[in-house]
Amino acid sequence: MQKLIRAGLVLGLVAAALPALAETPSGSLAALSTQPSMNVFRRFSGDGAKTLEFYGPVLGFGDSRAVGGISIYQVGPSQLKLTRAGANANFTRGAINDAAGVRLWTMWFADEDALTKRFTAHGLPAPAFKVIDGVRSALVTDPDGEWVQLVIAPNATKEAYGRLEIGIAANDLEKSRAFYRTFVGLEELPPVKDGVLGVTKYPFRHGSTTVSLWATQGPKPTNRQLAGIQYVVKPVDPIWALAQERAIPVEQPLGQTLGTLMTTWLFDPDGVTNYFAEIRPQPRPAQAPASAPAPTR
Repeated sequence: MQKLIRAGLVLGLVAAALPALAETPSGSLAALSTQPSMNVFRRFSGDGAKTLEFYGPVLGFGDSRAVGGISIYQVGPSQLKLTRAGANANFTRGAINDAAGVRLWTMWFADEDALTKRFTAHGLPAPAFKVIDGVRSALVTDPDGEWVQLVIAPNATKEAYGRLEIGIAANDLEKSRAFYRTFVGLEELPPVKDGVLGVTKYPFRHGSTTVSLWATQGPKPTNRQLAGIQYVVKPVDPIWALAQERAIPVEQPLGQTLGTLMTTWLFDPDGVTNYFAEIRPQPRPAQAPASAPAPTR
């Protein structure tokens, strides 16, 4: 079952070309990947039906695709993937600043009234939208207690509504920035003061997806295996070699997960899974030599 879940997390992604990361400058992932986004996953431990209802009918991302125990929702080029946590999982929920790691998913919407009506129609409190620094948004928690920011942007482009931001609170901000800049190779953007969170964020972008880091206020507990970021790469072997060279913490070593799927699961400095996978071509079965024609008389 675990192998099926791990395989399901990457099915539906587009394979990308990524050379040895030791030679990879900042921004190269955006230049080489054929998928103009990253994908995210989260493991829930509460009422799964309500959690999936929240991301489907309530937020308006439609019906999920179920693959290997994973429920998949499409947000522009990105995929949100949700699966149930193990029975012994113990995560720190609470306020956004109560833990390190993935603390916030930010998404963009066109119609505030329609979004609010979907919340109340499903028995959820109406989001409390406010305008801060010229942006109208609301912070809400999903049924599993994880935070989501809803940004209202009327009359924006289709691409704007396909954006996804992954907010990570970092116990050691500089160490985390170095990880996403020099190991993963994301494009680092100028820092941004966030009036909603009251922090300075350090964004790293790949296409329509942004990973935004900010410093925690003092050491915070981490939630290993709660959430992660996904990349499909080719080949995966140099990434594993560089991870060993740099002593990157490992969740799952390089190995064949299912069929021709080769993966490695690595932790960032705050226990956020960075999952790299290569989908290798299926070997063609050898063809038997053609039989010699029967002799004629």
